[in-house]
Amino acid sequence: MLERLFQLNAHNTNVRTEILAGVTTFLTMAYILFVNPSILGETGMDKGAVFVASCLAAAFGSVVMGLIANYPIALAPGMGLNAFFTYTVVLGMGHTWQVALGAVFLSACLFFLLSIFKIREWIINSIPLELRSAIAAGIGLFLALIALQNAGIVAANPATMVGLGNLGSPAALLAILGFFLIIGLEALRVTGAVLISILVVTTLSILLGVSQFGGVVSMPPSLAPTFLQLDIAGALDVSLISVIFAFLFVDLFDNSGTLIAVAKKAGLMRKDGHLPKMGRALIADSTAALGGSLLGTSTTTSYIESAAGVSAGGRTGLTSIVVAVLFLFALFFAPLAGSVPAFATAPALLFVAVLMASGMAEIEWSDITVAAPVVVTALAMPLTYSIATGIAFGFITWVAAKTLAGRFRELNGMLVALAIFCVIKLALF
Repeated sequence: MLERLFQLNAHNTNVRTEILAGVTTFLTMAYILFVNPSILGETGMDKGAVFVASCLAAAFGSVVMGLIANYPIALAPGMGLNAFFTYTVVLGMGHTWQVALGAVFLSACLFFLLSIFKIREWIINSIPLELRSAIAAGIGLFLALIALQNAGIVAANPATMVGLGNLGSPAALLAILGFFLIIGLEALRVTGAVLISILVVTTLSILLGVSQFGGVVSMPPSLAPTFLQLDIAGALDVSLISVIFAFLFVDLFDNSGTLIAVAKKAGLMRKDGHLPKMGRALIADSTAALGGSLLGTSTTTSYIESAAGVSAGGRTGLTSIVVAVLFLFALFFAPLAGSVPAFATAPALLFVAVLMASGMAEIEWSDITVAAPVVVTALAMPLTYSIATGIAFGFITWVAAKTLAGRFRELNGMLVALAIFCVIKLALF
Protein backbone atom coordinates (compact mmCIF):
# COMPACT_ATOMS: atom_id res chain seq x y z
CA MET A 1 0.00 0.00 0.00
CA LEU A 2 2.78 2.43 0.92
CA GLU A 3 4.59 1.64 -2.32
CA ARG A 4 1.46 2.38 -4.35
CA LEU A 5 0.76 5.63 -2.52
CA PHE A 6 4.26 7.08 -2.33
CA GLN A 7 6.33 5.22 -5.00
CA LEU A 8 9.18 4.59 -2.57
CA ASN A 9 11.30 2.53 -4.97
CA ALA A 10 11.03 5.11 -7.73
CA HIS A 11 12.33 7.74 -5.30
CA ASN A 12 15.14 5.46 -4.09
CA THR A 13 13.96 5.40 -0.47
CA ASN A 14 12.31 3.06 2.04
CA VAL A 15 9.88 3.18 4.97
CA ARG A 16 12.59 3.34 7.64
CA THR A 17 14.31 6.29 5.98
CA GLU A 18 11.03 8.15 5.51
CA ILE A 19 10.09 7.66 9.18
CA LEU A 20 13.49 8.95 10.32
CA ALA A 21 13.12 11.95 7.99
CA GLY A 22 9.64 12.67 9.36
CA VAL A 23 10.87 12.60 12.96
CA THR A 24 13.75 14.92 12.02
CA THR A 25 11.43 17.44 10.34
CA PHE A 26 9.02 17.36 13.28
CA LEU A 27 11.78 18.05 15.82
CA THR A 28 13.01 21.06 13.85
CA MET A 29 9.56 22.67 13.55
CA ALA A 30 7.83 21.56 16.76
CA TYR A 31 8.71 24.89 18.36
CA ILE A 32 5.65 26.36 16.59
CA LEU A 33 3.45 24.49 19.10
CA PHE A 34 4.87 26.70 21.85
CA VAL A 35 5.30 29.90 19.86
CA ASN A 36 1.93 30.05 18.09
CA PRO A 37 -0.29 29.95 21.22
CA SER A 38 2.02 32.53 22.80
CA ILE A 39 1.61 34.96 19.88
CA LEU A 40 -2.06 34.40 19.02
CA GLY A 41 -2.95 34.34 22.72
CA GLU A 42 -2.19 38.07 22.87
CA THR A 43 -5.31 38.69 20.75
CA GLY A 44 -7.51 37.20 23.47
CA MET A 45 -7.77 33.79 21.83
CA ASP A 46 -7.85 30.81 24.17
CA LYS A 47 -4.27 29.48 24.23
CA GLY A 48 -5.36 25.89 24.81
CA ALA A 49 -7.68 26.01 21.80
CA VAL A 50 -4.94 27.63 19.68
CA PHE A 51 -2.56 24.84 20.70
CA VAL A 52 -5.06 22.21 19.54
CA ALA A 53 -5.82 24.15 16.36
CA SER A 54 -2.08 24.41 15.62
CA CYS A 55 -1.60 20.65 16.05
CA LEU A 56 -4.61 19.78 13.92
CA ALA A 57 -3.81 22.36 11.21
CA ALA A 58 -0.23 21.08 10.97
CA ALA A 59 -1.41 17.47 10.83
CA PHE A 60 -4.10 18.20 8.25
CA GLY A 61 -1.81 20.29 6.04
CA SER A 62 1.02 17.75 6.15
CA VAL A 63 -1.34 14.88 5.27
CA VAL A 64 -2.81 16.79 2.34
CA MET A 65 0.66 17.66 1.05
CA GLY A 66 1.83 14.06 1.41
CA LEU A 67 -1.17 12.51 -0.30
CA ILE A 68 -1.85 15.07 -3.06
CA ALA A 69 1.67 16.14 -4.05
CA ASN A 70 3.75 13.27 -2.57
CA TYR A 71 6.35 15.80 -1.41
CA PRO A 72 8.37 15.48 1.85
CA ILE A 73 7.18 18.92 2.93
CA ALA A 74 5.43 19.55 6.25
CA LEU A 75 3.06 22.41 7.01
CA ALA A 76 2.10 24.36 10.13
CA PRO A 77 0.95 27.88 11.07
CA GLY A 78 3.55 30.18 9.54
CA MET A 79 5.97 32.39 11.44
CA GLY A 80 5.58 36.00 10.42
CA LEU A 81 2.02 35.39 9.35
CA ASN A 82 1.02 34.76 12.97
CA ALA A 83 2.80 37.96 14.01
CA PHE A 84 0.99 39.90 11.26
CA PHE A 85 -2.30 38.39 12.45
CA THR A 86 -1.74 39.48 16.04
CA TYR A 87 0.30 42.68 16.03
CA THR A 88 -0.97 44.32 12.84
CA VAL A 89 -4.53 43.16 12.20
CA VAL A 90 -5.80 42.72 15.77
CA LEU A 91 -3.68 44.85 18.10
CA GLY A 92 -2.65 47.43 15.49
CA MET A 93 -5.82 47.92 13.41
CA GLY A 94 -8.22 47.07 16.21
CA HIS A 95 -10.08 44.22 14.50
CA THR A 96 -11.29 41.21 16.46
CA TRP A 97 -9.46 37.93 16.12
CA GLN A 98 -12.62 36.47 14.60
CA VAL A 99 -12.41 39.02 11.77
CA ALA A 100 -8.70 38.28 11.37
CA LEU A 101 -9.53 34.59 10.95
CA GLY A 102 -12.06 35.61 8.32
CA ALA A 103 -9.30 37.48 6.47
CA VAL A 104 -7.11 34.35 6.61
CA PHE A 105 -9.98 32.31 5.16
CA LEU A 106 -10.57 34.76 2.30
CA SER A 107 -6.86 34.97 1.46
CA ALA A 108 -6.72 31.16 1.39
CA CYS A 109 -9.70 31.09 -0.98
CA LEU A 110 -7.88 33.49 -3.31
CA PHE A 111 -4.73 31.37 -3.05
CA PHE A 112 -6.74 28.28 -3.95
CA LEU A 113 -8.23 30.00 -7.01
CA LEU A 114 -4.81 31.24 -8.11
CA SER A 115 -3.48 27.69 -7.85
CA ILE A 116 -6.42 26.17 -9.74
CA PHE A 117 -6.29 28.66 -12.60
CA LYS A 118 -2.46 28.76 -12.65
CA ILE A 119 -2.28 32.54 -12.18
CA ARG A 120 0.38 32.05 -9.52
CA GLU A 121 3.30 32.15 -11.97
CA TRP A 122 2.13 35.45 -13.44
CA ILE A 123 1.83 37.13 -10.04
CA ILE A 124 5.15 35.83 -8.72
CA ASN A 125 6.98 36.79 -11.89
CA SER A 126 5.45 40.28 -11.67
CA ILE A 127 7.09 40.96 -8.30
CA PRO A 128 10.88 41.50 -8.59
CA LEU A 129 13.01 38.93 -6.77
CA GLU A 130 14.74 41.69 -4.80
CA LEU A 131 11.41 42.98 -3.51
CA ARG A 132 10.41 39.48 -2.46
CA SER A 133 13.71 39.15 -0.56
CA ALA A 134 13.06 42.53 1.08
CA ILE A 135 9.59 41.42 2.23
CA ALA A 136 11.07 38.30 3.83
CA ALA A 137 13.84 40.32 5.48
CA GLY A 138 11.36 42.92 6.73
CA ILE A 139 9.21 40.22 8.32
CA GLY A 140 12.40 38.93 9.94
CA LEU A 141 13.17 42.36 11.43
CA PHE A 142 9.56 42.61 12.61
CA LEU A 143 9.89 39.25 14.38
CA ALA A 144 13.20 40.37 15.89
CA LEU A 145 11.56 43.45 17.42
CA ILE A 146 8.75 41.31 18.87
CA ALA A 147 11.30 38.83 20.25
CA LEU A 148 13.35 41.55 21.94
CA GLN A 149 10.17 43.04 23.44
CA ASN A 150 8.97 39.69 24.76
CA ALA A 151 12.37 39.11 26.34
CA GLY A 152 12.39 42.54 27.99
CA ILE A 153 15.62 43.45 26.17
CA VAL A 154 13.90 46.30 24.30
CA ALA A 155 11.41 48.54 26.09
CA ALA A 156 9.35 51.64 25.35
CA ASN A 157 11.09 54.97 25.82
CA PRO A 158 9.16 58.28 25.78
CA ALA A 159 12.12 60.18 24.34
CA THR A 160 13.35 57.77 21.67
CA MET A 161 10.28 55.47 21.24
CA VAL A 162 12.42 52.38 21.97
CA GLY A 163 15.29 51.84 24.36
CA LEU A 164 17.26 49.23 26.26
CA GLY A 165 15.28 47.19 28.77
CA ASN A 166 16.45 45.69 32.05
CA LEU A 167 19.17 43.23 31.05
CA GLY A 168 19.50 42.12 34.66
CA SER A 169 15.98 40.67 34.79
CA PRO A 170 15.67 36.86 34.84
CA ALA A 171 13.52 36.94 31.68
CA ALA A 172 16.13 38.87 29.68
CA LEU A 173 19.02 36.74 30.91
CA LEU A 174 17.23 33.47 30.18
CA ALA A 175 16.20 34.71 26.72
CA ILE A 176 19.79 35.68 25.90
CA LEU A 177 20.95 32.26 27.10
CA GLY A 178 18.32 30.58 24.92
CA PHE A 179 19.41 32.49 21.81
CA PHE A 180 23.09 31.67 22.35
CA LEU A 181 22.12 28.03 22.90
CA ILE A 182 20.29 27.92 19.56
CA ILE A 183 23.28 29.43 17.76
CA GLY A 184 25.68 26.91 19.33
CA LEU A 185 23.46 23.90 18.63
CA GLU A 186 22.77 25.04 15.05
CA ALA A 187 26.49 25.51 14.44
CA LEU A 188 27.01 21.93 15.65
CA ARG A 189 24.09 20.84 13.43
CA VAL A 190 22.11 19.38 16.31
CA THR A 191 18.58 18.39 15.22
CA GLY A 192 15.84 20.29 17.04
CA ALA A 193 18.07 23.12 18.26
CA VAL A 194 15.19 25.59 18.63
CA LEU A 195 12.98 23.07 20.46
CA ILE A 196 15.84 22.14 22.81
CA SER A 197 16.44 25.82 23.62
CA ILE A 198 12.77 26.43 24.45
CA LEU A 199 12.64 23.40 26.75
CA VAL A 200 15.94 24.27 28.48
CA VAL A 201 14.93 27.90 29.14
CA THR A 202 11.47 26.81 30.33
CA THR A 203 12.99 24.24 32.70
CA LEU A 204 15.46 26.78 34.15
CA SER A 205 12.67 29.32 34.52
CA ILE A 206 10.54 26.85 36.49
CA LEU A 207 13.46 25.73 38.68
CA LEU A 208 14.33 29.36 39.47
CA GLY A 209 10.72 30.17 40.30
CA VAL A 210 10.38 32.69 37.47
CA SER A 211 7.45 30.85 35.88
CA GLN A 212 4.98 28.16 36.91
CA PHE A 213 4.93 24.49 35.91
CA GLY A 214 1.57 23.38 34.50
CA GLY A 215 2.36 19.71 33.89
CA VAL A 216 3.42 17.67 30.88
CA VAL A 217 0.65 15.37 29.66
CA SER A 218 -3.15 15.57 29.72
CA MET A 219 -6.14 15.13 27.48
CA PRO A 220 -6.23 17.82 24.76
CA PRO A 221 -7.98 21.10 25.67
CA SER A 222 -11.28 21.99 24.01
CA LEU A 223 -11.15 23.37 20.48
CA ALA A 224 -14.58 24.99 20.89
CA PRO A 225 -13.34 28.54 21.74
CA THR A 226 -11.80 28.92 18.25
CA PHE A 227 -13.48 26.28 16.06
CA LEU A 228 -15.57 27.90 13.29
CA GLN A 229 -15.36 31.26 15.09
CA LEU A 230 -14.15 33.16 12.02
CA ASP A 231 -16.09 36.27 10.95
CA ILE A 232 -16.07 36.22 7.14
CA ALA A 233 -18.64 39.02 6.80
CA GLY A 234 -16.54 41.30 9.01
CA ALA A 235 -13.45 40.52 6.94
CA LEU A 236 -15.19 41.81 3.80
CA ASP A 237 -14.85 45.39 5.11
CA VAL A 238 -13.05 47.59 2.58
CA SER A 239 -10.32 48.50 5.09
CA LEU A 240 -9.28 44.85 5.22
CA ILE A 241 -8.63 44.46 1.48
CA SER A 242 -4.93 45.23 1.94
CA VAL A 243 -4.77 42.82 4.88
CA ILE A 244 -6.23 39.97 2.82
CA PHE A 245 -3.78 40.66 0.01
CA ALA A 246 -0.90 40.90 2.48
CA PHE A 247 -1.79 37.45 3.85
CA LEU A 248 -2.01 36.21 0.25
CA PHE A 249 1.28 37.69 -0.98
CA VAL A 250 3.33 36.67 2.04
CA ASP A 251 1.97 33.10 1.90
CA LEU A 252 2.42 32.95 -1.88
CA PHE A 253 6.05 34.09 -1.84
CA ASP A 254 6.97 32.12 1.27
CA ASN A 255 5.35 28.94 0.02
CA SER A 256 6.79 29.12 -3.49
CA GLY A 257 10.28 29.79 -2.14
CA THR A 258 10.02 26.92 0.33
CA LEU A 259 8.75 24.47 -2.28
CA ILE A 260 11.55 25.33 -4.69
CA ALA A 261 14.28 25.23 -2.03
CA VAL A 262 13.20 21.92 -0.48
CA ALA A 263 12.43 20.25 -3.83
CA LYS A 264 15.83 21.27 -5.18
CA LYS A 265 17.56 19.82 -2.12
CA ALA A 266 15.56 16.59 -2.48
CA GLY A 267 16.44 16.28 -6.17
CA LEU A 268 12.79 16.56 -7.20
CA MET A 269 13.34 19.48 -9.56
CA ARG A 270 13.98 18.84 -13.25
CA LYS A 271 17.13 20.08 -14.98
CA ASP A 272 15.19 22.85 -16.71
CA GLY A 273 14.17 24.24 -13.29
CA HIS A 274 10.58 23.01 -13.56
CA LEU A 275 9.03 21.58 -10.41
CA PRO A 276 6.66 18.69 -11.17
CA LYS A 277 3.33 18.77 -9.32
CA MET A 278 3.91 22.37 -8.22
CA GLY A 279 0.20 23.04 -8.78
CA ARG A 280 -0.76 20.14 -6.52
CA ALA A 281 1.58 21.38 -3.81
CA LEU A 282 0.06 24.87 -3.93
CA ILE A 283 -3.46 23.44 -3.83
CA ALA A 284 -2.43 21.44 -0.76
CA ASP A 285 -1.02 24.56 0.86
CA SER A 286 -4.12 26.69 0.20
CA THR A 287 -6.38 23.88 1.40
CA ALA A 288 -4.37 23.68 4.62
CA ALA A 289 -4.74 27.45 5.12
CA LEU A 290 -8.51 27.13 4.66
CA GLY A 291 -8.64 24.31 7.20
CA GLY A 292 -6.49 26.22 9.67
CA SER A 293 -8.75 29.28 9.61
CA LEU A 294 -11.77 27.06 10.34
CA LEU A 295 -9.95 25.40 13.24
CA GLY A 296 -8.83 28.73 14.66
CA THR A 297 -5.24 29.56 13.73
CA SER A 298 -3.38 31.95 11.46
CA THR A 299 -2.26 30.97 7.95
CA THR A 300 -0.88 27.44 7.60
CA THR A 301 2.02 27.20 5.16
CA SER A 302 4.95 25.01 4.07
CA TYR A 303 7.94 24.97 6.39
CA ILE A 304 11.53 25.44 5.24
CA GLU A 305 12.49 23.18 8.18
CA SER A 306 11.34 20.34 5.91
CA ALA A 307 14.83 20.59 4.42
CA ALA A 308 16.13 18.94 7.59
CA GLY A 309 14.02 15.86 6.86
CA VAL A 310 15.20 15.87 3.25
CA SER A 311 18.78 15.91 4.50
CA ALA A 312 17.91 12.81 6.54
CA GLY A 313 16.77 11.04 3.37
CA GLY A 314 13.09 12.00 3.04
CA ARG A 315 11.95 11.95 -0.57
CA THR A 316 8.20 11.26 -0.57
CA GLY A 317 4.94 12.25 1.06
CA LEU A 318 5.39 9.49 3.62
CA THR A 319 7.76 11.87 5.43
CA SER A 320 4.93 14.40 5.68
CA ILE A 321 2.51 11.74 6.93
CA VAL A 322 4.93 10.84 9.73
CA VAL A 323 5.13 14.54 10.71
CA ALA A 324 1.32 14.67 10.77
CA VAL A 325 1.12 11.66 13.10
CA LEU A 326 3.62 13.27 15.48
CA PHE A 327 1.64 16.52 15.55
CA LEU A 328 -1.46 14.51 16.50
CA PHE A 329 0.54 12.82 19.25
CA ALA A 330 1.62 16.28 20.47
CA LEU A 331 -2.03 17.09 21.25
CA PHE A 332 -1.55 15.42 24.63
CA PHE A 333 1.27 17.79 25.65
CA ALA A 334 -0.86 20.93 26.06
CA PRO A 335 0.14 21.46 29.74
CA LEU A 336 3.79 21.59 28.69
CA ALA A 337 2.98 24.18 26.04
CA GLY A 338 1.10 26.21 28.64
CA SER A 339 4.16 26.17 30.90
CA VAL A 340 6.36 27.90 28.31
CA PRO A 341 6.76 31.64 29.10
CA ALA A 342 7.01 34.28 26.35
CA PHE A 343 10.71 34.91 27.01
CA ALA A 344 11.42 31.21 26.32
CA THR A 345 9.97 31.48 22.81
CA ALA A 346 11.62 34.87 22.15
CA PRO A 347 14.95 33.26 21.16
CA ALA A 348 13.09 31.15 18.57
CA LEU A 349 11.57 34.30 17.05
CA LEU A 350 14.96 35.99 16.96
CA PHE A 351 16.56 32.96 15.32
CA VAL A 352 13.84 32.82 12.65
CA ALA A 353 14.50 36.54 12.09
CA VAL A 354 18.16 35.77 11.40
CA LEU A 355 17.20 33.16 8.81
CA MET A 356 14.69 35.46 7.08
CA ALA A 357 17.06 38.42 6.94
CA SER A 358 19.68 36.37 5.08
CA GLY A 359 17.86 37.07 1.80
CA MET A 360 19.32 40.59 1.84
CA ALA A 361 22.59 39.09 0.65
CA GLU A 362 21.03 38.59 -2.80
CA ILE A 363 20.32 42.30 -3.33
CA GLU A 364 22.15 44.28 -6.03
CA TRP A 365 23.19 47.13 -3.71
CA SER A 366 25.00 49.07 -6.44
CA ASP A 367 21.66 49.82 -8.14
CA ILE A 368 20.01 52.59 -6.12
CA THR A 369 16.60 51.94 -7.74
CA VAL A 370 16.77 48.47 -6.19
CA ALA A 371 18.57 49.23 -2.92
CA ALA A 372 16.26 52.09 -1.87
CA PRO A 373 12.94 50.16 -2.18
CA VAL A 374 14.51 47.15 -0.45
CA VAL A 375 15.67 49.17 2.57
CA VAL A 376 12.36 51.06 2.76
CA THR A 377 10.40 47.77 2.67
CA ALA A 378 12.52 46.05 5.29
CA LEU A 379 12.65 48.99 7.71
CA ALA A 380 9.00 50.01 7.35
CA MET A 381 7.70 46.73 8.78
CA PRO A 382 9.26 46.94 12.26
CA LEU A 383 9.12 50.74 12.45
CA THR A 384 5.42 50.97 11.54
CA TYR A 385 4.69 47.68 13.31
CA SER A 386 2.89 46.50 10.18
CA ILE A 387 3.88 43.96 7.52
CA ALA A 388 1.12 45.23 5.20
CA THR A 389 2.43 48.80 5.40
CA GLY A 390 5.97 47.62 4.66
CA ILE A 391 4.78 45.77 1.56
CA ALA A 392 2.83 48.84 0.42
CA PHE A 393 5.83 51.15 0.91
CA GLY A 394 7.96 48.69 -1.04
CA PHE A 395 5.67 48.56 -4.07
CA ILE A 396 5.28 52.36 -4.15
CA THR A 397 9.01 53.07 -3.76
CA TRP A 398 9.98 50.51 -6.42
CA VAL A 399 7.63 51.99 -9.03
CA ALA A 400 8.55 55.58 -8.13
CA ALA A 401 12.30 54.90 -8.25
CA LYS A 402 12.20 53.10 -11.60
CA THR A 403 9.91 55.75 -13.13
CA LEU A 404 11.95 58.76 -11.99
CA ALA A 405 15.15 57.06 -13.13
CA GLY A 406 13.70 56.78 -16.63
CA ARG A 407 13.51 52.99 -16.40
CA PHE A 408 9.74 52.63 -16.65
CA ARG A 409 10.16 49.77 -19.13
CA GLU A 410 11.50 47.61 -16.30
CA LEU A 411 8.06 47.73 -14.66
CA ASN A 412 5.01 45.64 -15.49
CA GLY A 413 1.30 46.33 -15.35
CA MET A 414 0.72 44.18 -12.27
CA LEU A 415 3.37 45.99 -10.22
CA VAL A 416 2.14 49.45 -11.27
CA ALA A 417 -1.45 48.51 -10.43
CA LEU A 418 -0.37 47.25 -6.99
CA ALA A 419 1.54 50.47 -6.31
CA ILE A 420 -1.47 52.61 -7.27
CA PHE A 421 -3.71 50.46 -5.06
CA CYS A 422 -1.28 50.89 -2.15
CA VAL A 423 -1.25 54.69 -2.57
CA ILE A 424 -5.06 54.78 -2.51
CA LYS A 425 -5.17 52.49 0.50
CA LEU A 426 -2.68 54.54 2.51
CA ALA A 427 -4.41 57.80 1.57
CA LEU A 428 -7.99 56.75 2.33
CA PHE A 429 -7.88 54.05 5.03
